[in-house]
Amino acid sequence: MKLIKILFIWIVLLYCFIPNSIQAKTFDFSDWGVLLEKHVRPNHIDGVLFNGVDYSGLRIDGTFSKLVNNLALYSPESLKSHEEKLAFWINVYNVFAVKIVTDNYPVQSIKDVGGLFKSVWKIKAGVVGGMEYSLNEIEHQILRKMRDPRIHAAIVCASISCPDLSKDVFNSKDINKQLDSKVKIFLANPEKGMKIDPHGKRIFLSLIFDWFEEDFKISGGVLKFIEPYIPLNYQQNFKSRSASISYMHYNWSLNGI
Repeated sequence: MKLIKILFIWIVLLYCFIPNSIQAKTFDFSDWGVLLEKHVRPNHIDGVLFNGVDYSGLRIDGTFSKLVNNLALYSPESLKSHEEKLAFWINVYNVFAVKIVTDNYPVQSIKDVGGLFKSVWKIKAGVVGGMEYSLNEIEHQILRKMRDPRIHAAIVCASISCPDLSKDVFNSKDINKQLDSKVKIFLANPEKGMKIDPHGKRIFLSLIFDWFEEDFKISGGVLKFIEPYIPLNYQQNFKSRSASISYMHYNWSLNGI
């Protein structure tokens, strides 16, 4: 009887010292929100306005190490709904993209981390629930299989031409509004999202829409997908049926500060 009481006390104590983010069914990304607020701010390089990331500061920030450690202990099997999984894995992708850079900082581009025989996308970036994941595995084997092309305006590959790393943390309750907002913001940036010639005959888009063209077929194709998100200043000139698409140069320089 005495042994049972001792074991019970140890279990209670262990539970009390496990971080709340690990105990909870959905992971607590509040630390990520604190880090984004602290280390992300507007920057302007090569004529492109974007949200810059203070990688040198993140590298030595203990809150970032804590976040990464908590993710390693968290089991994603606790996630039940589509919205929970979508928000969780978008956040994880962005955390691990930042982690790859901070692990190898300083670099001029995230692609500098990769080698001749193994690209950065295939390198194991971080651990979730005791399992190592690469950015490729998260993007192609998890997120793209969820069949929501809006993810391409939300996951951030640590480069200037990527969608901006937002200060918002994705969450299951607001995920649809958040993803719609991210698409609008991305397309509203004429230097990396979209721009249209004055006659509406030619639309310039991010290469992301070319690379992942297959994903947008679920929405009727790229032009049908972007139509609800067209910025006000382009709506009058947008002619989806007659416009031709060209793709912008993709700047892989680090989205740093």
